[in-house]
Amino acid sequence: MKDLRLSATGLEVDHDSARLLAFADSVLRGLGQVMLQNNSYTGLLFLAGIACNLPVFAAAALLGTIASTLAAIVLGADRQMLRQGMFGFNGGLVGIALLCFLQPTPLAWSCVALAAAASTLVLAALQNALAAARLPVLTAPFVLTSLCVLLASARFGRLQASDLLPTAGLPKGAAIDGAVTASTLGEGVLTGVGQVFLQDSMLTGALFILGLLVASRRACLAAVAGALSGTLVAWAMGAAEPAIRAGLFGYNSVLVAIAPSGAFLAPSRIAVACGLFAALVTPFVTAATAAALEPFGLPALTLPFVLVTWTILLATRRSTS
Repeated sequence: MKDLRLSATGLEVDHDSARLLAFADSVLRGLGQVMLQNNSYTGLLFLAGIACNLPVFAAAALLGTIASTLAAIVLGADRQMLRQGMFGFNGGLVGIALLCFLQPTPLAWSCVALAAAASTLVLAALQNALAAARLPVLTAPFVLTSLCVLLASARFGRLQASDLLPTAGLPKGAAIDGAVTASTLGEGVLTGVGQVFLQDSMLTGALFILGLLVASRRACLAAVAGALSGTLVAWAMGAAEPAIRAGLFGYNSVLVAIAPSGAFLAPSRIAVACGLFAALVTPFVTAATAAALEPFGLPALTLPFVLVTWTILLATRRSTS
């Protein structure tokens, strides 16, 4: 078809007759935007990586991305932003989070579609609220929507938590647990990339790295450097070996390394330095956030990424007054 062609970032559609294909491309771009990449090939590799670990999570990610994108269409969102997948990535993460921390019952699947669509409303509201500060929304809608549903499940008897949801209780003093080896660090880096989508899998992490490489070598290097930085800091600070191996101190560092070093700051040495510094600081914010949410039995998700990135962007912004 003359109206369709493949570009370096995905499918290009020149006519409204191919709306369904354009929508599918936007959904894949939405998955790619989880790591700030406007690239449907990257999104496809991300989806494949999730499916290699657990197909049910891939289905949840796809459902969430579709629901949040459809909600944006109904709201009359900007068409260019829609095509770039900017209204899909929060919904995709919501889908995975709810199916990860709740039992996968039919009711939970219904909540995935509803919460993913609601994340688009939260995104639109935050865009307006943050416009004056010129801050990106990032994954804040995913965090707020997911935490709301997970907290609400404590009062809804038909939404049962899975074994992965943290147990509510006051934070306890941490002790060094297990010996960290080179294997621990290597696995922690790969799973740290995979944990961006809540996937505890080295193969998934490797496919995610490949997906980033397809979109941007700079983003790929930043992600690996971020995962390595977060893992090493967690080790130096005496984090538990199982948590390091599972990449729990790496995934937020992956995102904060990508964001300032090219996505929101002009490419420069300062941007790269900000990204690496943010990646080193993020494990502390991750630990603090996890401890703060522990009494409520809630996971930190990507809240540390949002907080650190907002801080970096505000700190590096030159005053125009």
